[in-house]
Amino acid sequence: MKDPHIVKSYDRDLEGIQALIMKMGGLVEIAILEAATSLEARDEELAERVRAGDKAIDALEEKVNEEAAQLLALRQPSAGDLRTVLSVMKISANLERCGDYAKNMAKRTGVLVQMAPMEGAAGAIRRMAKAVELMLKDALDAYIQRDAELAEDVRQRDLEVDQMYNALFREFLTFMMEDPRNITACMHLHFIAKNIERMGDHVTSIAEQVIYLATGHMPEDERPKADRTSVEALRS
Repeated sequence: MKDPHIVKSYDRDLEGIQALIMKMGGLVEIAILEAATSLEARDEELAERVRAGDKAIDALEEKVNEEAAQLLALRQPSAGDLRTVLSVMKISANLERCGDYAKNMAKRTGVLVQMAPMEGAAGAIRRMAKAVELMLKDALDAYIQRDAELAEDVRQRDLEVDQMYNALFREFLTFMMEDPRNITACMHLHFIAKNIERMGDHVTSIAEQVIYLATGHMPEDERPKADRTSVEALRS
C-alpha cells in the first residue's frame, strides 16, 4: 500500500500541472480568436499582441515539462498515474503548436493589411477559427471531466474544419484565376487557413489523449479527414 503522504504529494503536484495546462489552454483560445479578429478588423496592434503573447504560451509549456519531469523523478508513478503524466506532456506540446499557428496568422495579418481585402475571406476565416476554438474549449472540458464521449465529439468535428478549409482553398483558387493581382493576398490567406486546419488536427490529438486517459485505449478507428486539396489541385 502506498504511503498516503506520497499519494497526497503526487495528487498535489498533478493538480498543479493540470492548472498550468488549463491556463495554457485559455491563452491559446484567446490567441486563436484574436488572430482571426485582427485579420478581419485589419488591426495591426491586436495582431502584434497575439505575436507577443506566444511567449507566455511557450513559457507555460516549458514549466509543464519541468514539473512533469520532476514529478516522474520524485514520485515514480506507474500504470494510470504514469499515463496521466505522459498525456499531460503531449497535450502541452499540442497547445504550444496551436499557439505557434496563431502567431503565424498574426504575422501574415501585418502583410495583408497593406493590400486590398478579399471579399468575404476574413469573415470565413474567422468562422473557421471560431470552430477550432470551440473544439479546443470542449477538449479541455473533456480533459478535466475525463469525458471520453465529449472528446470523441471533438474528434469528429475536425471533419467540419477540413471541409471549411477545402471550401476556402477552392475560393482562393478562383480569386487567383480571375485576377493574377489577387495571387499574393490569396497565398497569405491560404496559409492562414492552413494554419487553422492544422490547429484542428492538434486539438483532435488532445481529444485522443483524453480518450486514452478515460478509457486506457487510443481510438482504434482512423481519424476522420476531409482535406483533399492536394488531389483536387491536381484535378483542376
